[in-house]
Amino acid sequence: MFSHEGTRHWGRYGAAGLLLRAPLDNGAWAVLLQHRALWSHQGGTWGLPGGALDSHETPEEAALREAHEEAGLSREHLQVRFSVVTAEVRGPGSVHWTYTTVIAEASEKLPTVLNQESTALSWVALEEVTSRPLHPAFEASWNQLSVLASSPEL
Repeated sequence: MFSHEGTRHWGRYGAAGLLLRAPLDNGAWAVLLQHRALWSHQGGTWGLPGGALDSHETPEEAALREAHEEAGLSREHLQVRFSVVTAEVRGPGSVHWTYTTVIAEASEKLPTVLNQESTALSWVALEEVTSRPLHPAFEASWNQLSVLASSPEL
């Protein structure tokens, strides 16, 4: 846990999550959401598989590792499109902590495997994401992320 001026953030080197999209039969997109275990930070809310970066990892590497650990997703089935910093904590003259959302695509809704950090994993149509109780940081970035996730040319 990283603390800065009274706020706490997961990951000394920052954190990253995977926004994975896959096509639905009707041509629209769905994204994979994780229902966070009650014991976890902001437990009971929906967000992205993700977590802390290790000292040697890029945000992309961390997001892919976390998606494998938390959802059983294999890297070879995912095509990373790009990354965007969706949260940052600034100090005097520098950035001290960032959360990077890595946006990736799969050719189909992939099967998932739960671990202890989740109570559910679900493919959710883009227009239905906000009907769920979202993790506050994910909710704060969803407007920006939904535009990116709905783009036909990621």
